[in-house]
Amino acid sequence: MLSVFSVTFPFFALVLCGFLATRGKVLPLSAISGLNTFVLYFALPCMLYRFGANTPIRQLLDPAVAGVYLICGLILVAATIALTRRGTIGWNDAAFGALVVAFPNTGFMGVPLLVALLGEQSAGPVILTMAIDMIITTSVCLALSRLDGADAHGAATAVKNALRGMATNPMPWSIALGAVASAVGWQLPAPVDKTIVMLAEAASPVALFTIGAVLARSQMNAHEHVPMAQYVPLALAKLLVHPVLIWLACQAAIALGVSLSPFTVTVMVLLAALPSASNVALLVERFGAHGGRVARVILVSTVLAFFTFSLAVALVS
Repeated sequence: MLSVFSVTFPFFALVLCGFLATRGKVLPLSAISGLNTFVLYFALPCMLYRFGANTPIRQLLDPAVAGVYLICGLILVAATIALTRRGTIGWNDAAFGALVVAFPNTGFMGVPLLVALLGEQSAGPVILTMAIDMIITTSVCLALSRLDGADAHGAATAVKNALRGMATNPMPWSIALGAVASAVGWQLPAPVDKTIVMLAEAASPVALFTIGAVLARSQMNAHEHVPMAQYVPLALAKLLVHPVLIWLACQAAIALGVSLSPFTVTVMVLLAALPSASNVALLVERFGAHGGRVARVILVSTVLAFFTFSLAVALVS
């Protein structure tokens, strides 16, 4: 267990550094958007491109991984909405509550953390599941969020807006370009490749620091009291129910003859054991859901993940 903590500790320590720097006003709130921009539009796309280009195309397009992960994600979304949509929580809040449960922090935390733990061969399933969450799971939840007093046109508009958002997100494009480079064996010119390498190496520390800063900003801006019953169960569902569901689905798929290696199952379970994606808070702000509730789910899941994720690593290893 200590060997696991020795790997995971630096990642969560960087998140804590970003949190404390923002809470202590060493990092101005106005600087966080700049950090987000650097990670989202420069460093992380370069990291994803490199992993995609260096990963065999069959791993990037594995139908078994995609099918099992997507089915589990949709089950989790449906169950979360069914259990939480009552009282003051309508479709909008329930849908984003479901998204924050089903969408792990794969980009900012999962890619560097799992590669550090399991090696670069884990990049294929990581990148594939991240693409599913960004394109399919997010679009489904955004469409469901529009059902509060809306007709089918409202849901269709939400899906259209979600797809437009995906089209302007550089991460899916970097994944696609990496996959093409992997398929055709294309190598970048040495100076360009070196530039991409330098940006990719900055992705992990800056992304983790930014997560902490975003969490601190969300906490500082969330002045409304939110009952613990509205966010702690969602955080626990993300950290405990999601990985167990993935493991059970993988075992069922293997029993039915689907080809899933033990290594791939390990990667998928650890992906699901990650805390909630911090970018869900940005979507909540855009679509007018309860930001304080989602921010607390992200914060609690990130804090608890230091222990639960490390335990998951020890169990599946």
